[in-house]
Amino acid sequence: MSAAILLPVIAGLIYDNGIIATGRFIGEGSFLEGLNAARFWLHAFFTPLLVLYAWMALKQADVSWAKTAWFQWAAILLTVALVLFELFTEVFGLSLEPRWEYRTLSYTSAELSGGPPLMVLVVSLVLLVASIVVWRKQGWIWFFVGSLVMIVGSAVKMPIESGAVTNMFELMLIVSLLVTAWFQRK
Repeated sequence: MSAAILLPVIAGLIYDNGIIATGRFIGEGSFLEGLNAARFWLHAFFTPLLVLYAWMALKQADVSWAKTAWFQWAAILLTVALVLFELFTEVFGLSLEPRWEYRTLSYTSAELSGGPPLMVLVVSLVLLVASIVVWRKQGWIWFFVGSLVMIVGSAVKMPIESGAVTNMFELMLIVSLLVTAWFQRK
């Protein structure tokens, strides 16, 4: 059940990485800019779905409070709030500019970031807390390991000349979520 919620997240990550990987072959211009704008939209709509994944994982771990209607509504409302927050703070009015980094070409926000993205921080915290509860309730550590690796990997600057390092941490997180869904399907 929780694996289904991961499908749009995985599709978004594949799209995101695909556009970044092919950007230099497409070249600068409005076509690549449009493809990159879609990355921001997909990120805004799909990443907050991980809150619903966390709620479903808690339910599947037989956590009684996660099965209540108020908790379900809290998860849904937080997901919607995070989507809206991301749309209003990052997507609406987005101005993109070309950026070459590590021999890849993509379009990124022309505005300087004022720190780590709040939506991603909230989603990461929700996943981390849910993973700890699942670990304690079911003895399944891999949800926690994936969440922790993603948080630490994103926070620590790696001495590697590539932007693919973050993608590796995203992949590790997604794999940990998929194996958790597989583990909980029993």
